[in-house]
Amino acid sequence: MTKLVEKYPSKSLEELPLLFQRILQNTIRDFYRRQKTRSLWTTLFSSFIPRNQEKENEDYDPLETLQLDGPSNFGDPHEQLEQSQLLNLLEKAIETLPARQRQAFLLRYWEEMDVAEAAAVMGCSEGSVKTHCSRATHRLAALLEKNGIEL
Repeated sequence: MTKLVEKYPSKSLEELPLLFQRILQNTIRDFYRRQKTRSLWTTLFSSFIPRNQEKENEDYDPLETLQLDGPSNFGDPHEQLEQSQLLNLLEKAIETLPARQRQAFLLRYWEEMDVAEAAAVMGCSEGSVKTHCSRATHRLAALLEKNGIEL
């Protein structure tokens, strides 16, 4: 309702129901798209958390603790190998992104900034951040699927 009042105060009463319906549909779609994207990356990153630490430490960050070179202190060797290969593949895929897409993706999903914060850091509009994140997400998903990673 507030979007309708803020954006379309000059519209006639006959147009308001249709505008409201469209705004409501778009807001719902945006919500579910955002949830889908977040759950995709949360699921992908959760595969790095060792099974014995899932419930113990909610602040576990695989990028800070997972060692690519040398032994690690959790899981069986096969699981360690899979995790290190997946992390290596993900890092390489992120490196292939264009600079603005990579920056937007890392700010939003690694640094967990909201759209407004990321826009301020990048010096662009919120819409640009959303566009760069969307393109980065789709490109990373395609690269990972190309390498046999199911999302």
